[in-house]
Amino acid sequence: MEAELMALAAAGATAFVQQMAADSWAEARDRIVSFFSHRGGAEDVIEGELEASRGELTVAMQTRDEQSALDVEAEWRTRLRRTLVANPAAASELRAILDELAPDRSDQQVADVHNVISGGAQHGPVVQAGNVGSLSFGTPTVQGQSECPGDGTLENGRSAEPT
Repeated sequence: MEAELMALAAAGATAFVQQMAADSWAEARDRIVSFFSHRGGAEDVIEGELEASRGELTVAMQTRDEQSALDVEAEWRTRLRRTLVANPAAASELRAILDELAPDRSDQQVADVHNVISGGAQHGPVVQAGNVGSLSFGTPTVQGQSECPGDGTLENGRSAEPT
């Protein structure tokens, strides 16, 4: 049971941190505050802690500080784990919150993809996907030069291919 609660706490922390960076944060924050306040936490204190974590996460994302972002997630994972260990019945409420916070996947298309690559070495990108909305592979250009479409040469007649 402990392992299940730890996995649930990890999933919750990941979802909370993802929501902190999303436009739907206010709604998610209210659900998280409610979850912790039902277990004895003061709503204004919990909300303040969540907003402080969101501020730390925002700075970490702007400065590409992956460790600080991981620290925010670890903090909430530990807090959720402690809450679940103290009150295992809270697991069902946390699962319900995670289901609410999960992106709606009802409009996503599910399909099997089967690709075969043959003929030796491939010297270009290989992509396996069901649907690709927008994807482009270009040849590198020399700074300050633009490519002429279609022939792989630059305006000055030089090849765009790396040497």
